Amino acid sequence: MIKHFENLQSHTRGLLYISFTAFLWSSSGLFIKVLTLDAFQISFYRSAIAGLTILIITFLRNKKPKFETDIISNLCAISYSAILIFFVLATKMTTAANAIFLQFTAPIYLLFLEPIFLKTKFKSRDLVTILFCIAGMVLFFFGRLDMGSIYGNLLAILSGISFAFFSLFLKWKKQLHGSTNTINNLIVGNFLVSLICLPLVFDKLALTGTEFLILLYMGAIQIGVSYMIFNEGIKYISATESMIIAMLEAIFNPIWVFLGIGEKPSGFAIIGAGIIFAAILVHNIRSSRKAKMLIVE
Repeated sequence: MIKHFENLQSHTRGLLYISFTAFLWSSSGLFIKVLTLDAFQISFYRSAIAGLTILIITFLRNKKPKFETDIISNLCAISYSAILIFFVLATKMTTAANAIFLQFTAPIYLLFLEPIFLKTKFKSRDLVTILFCIAGMVLFFFGRLDMGSIYGNLLAILSGISFAFFSLFLKWKKQLHGSTNTINNLIVGNFLVSLICLPLVFDKLALTGTEFLILLYMGAIQIGVSYMIFNEGIKYISATESMIIAMLEAIFNPIWVFLGIGEKPSGFAIIGAGIIFAAILVHNIRSSRKAKMLIVE
């Protein structure tokens, strides 16, 4: 089975990597809301555990991290750390629905940033897919989106902007700087988050057993492993496409909520999820066919 997976076309492999990443990411909203810790406590522990996890896995794979200090590497680490801090703050200050919805404005920014910085071709099908996904998300979160905290909503938008730039810098480093060494950016980014949060949580580091187990999962799996998979997947597809696929997180999120607290999705949510899933499925099929045609040619 592993051998068969390795034989998949690189584009298809990238789509699968990002899809699985979206599933892992989708658990964050539930657990952030369940924890009674403040945003900085969650960010400190989650990122510290994630950084250690990525570092350990890297060594177990017999790959020594090579830390680089060029401007793109630094911007990559900074934008990554900004995603993590802004999203946790946003989820604590506004509704989980608002935080997720506003974070996934990221593909809109990338749609215009990628052609400008990476000189890629503007794809109208990406724009159509994004519009359908946003329409689906409006239905999906119908009745749950509100003004909430204006600061929480602004932080969620900043999380989306950071997400767009993080994806852009990952591709930039590979395409313009000829480097695929991006794992180090994840390690630095996570430890940077912990360093920023440490002065704010120094006097409240104590955890209960349940809190520790939740944070262990969030750090090791939901952030650490998931971003390593995302880091691998984005090598094979465009930054904009990776963000489109990542919007699957909006579909997976209520599954976690249903399993965690028994909250059933509304009829509008089911219709919205169907639109998002259909838009991404059609986009993937068309992209895969085009990739096959290019290989044949």
